[in-house]
Amino acid sequence: MEAFEIGEINSMSKIQFFELIREVKDFPQKGILFRDVSPLLKNPKALQHICDCFAENHDLSKIEYFAGIESRGFIFASLLAAKFDKGIVLLRKAGKLPPPVLQESYKLEYGSATLEIAQGSGAIFIVDDVLATGGTLEAAIRLCKKAGYEVTEVGVLINLTSLNKVKFKGNEIFSVYQYE
Repeated sequence: MEAFEIGEINSMSKIQFFELIREVKDFPQKGILFRDVSPLLKNPKALQHICDCFAENHDLSKIEYFAGIESRGFIFASLLAAKFDKGIVLLRKAGKLPPPVLQESYKLEYGSATLEIAQGSGAIFIVDDVLATGGTLEAAIRLCKKAGYEVTEVGVLINLTSLNKVKFKGNEIFSVYQYE
């Protein structure tokens, strides 16, 4: 089911980490297997592990902001921004930000949605919790560029590798963990 190597990182094994992710079948609709990271968020070692993984794999000195995709992406972007002394930019669902905003619509595994952002500038690192089919992340990249940001990095907590072939700058999307 999971694709991972057994090993210690910051005193938390990958097995322990995966045990903190709850699987919810048929949510939000029949046929979807939802990866609930809520139990993981209760564990301080897991949160530190996530920050360390992002720092080990990226040059954070070149970014000004972490951009979090609503809603769980906000959590990880905020955590990383606070730890690494950066700002945060919110990518919100339609109708949640005051105008003026720019929009980008996209397809989901089970429907469609629209993201919004306020115009800005600077080097940005887009963060989300789970990469499934890639529609949300690809829309976020387009929207950040449209709004005036330079998207320098993209990363997710979990990549469901069997559902997507999404790349950023010709490379696989960085993920802390992968499920096949």
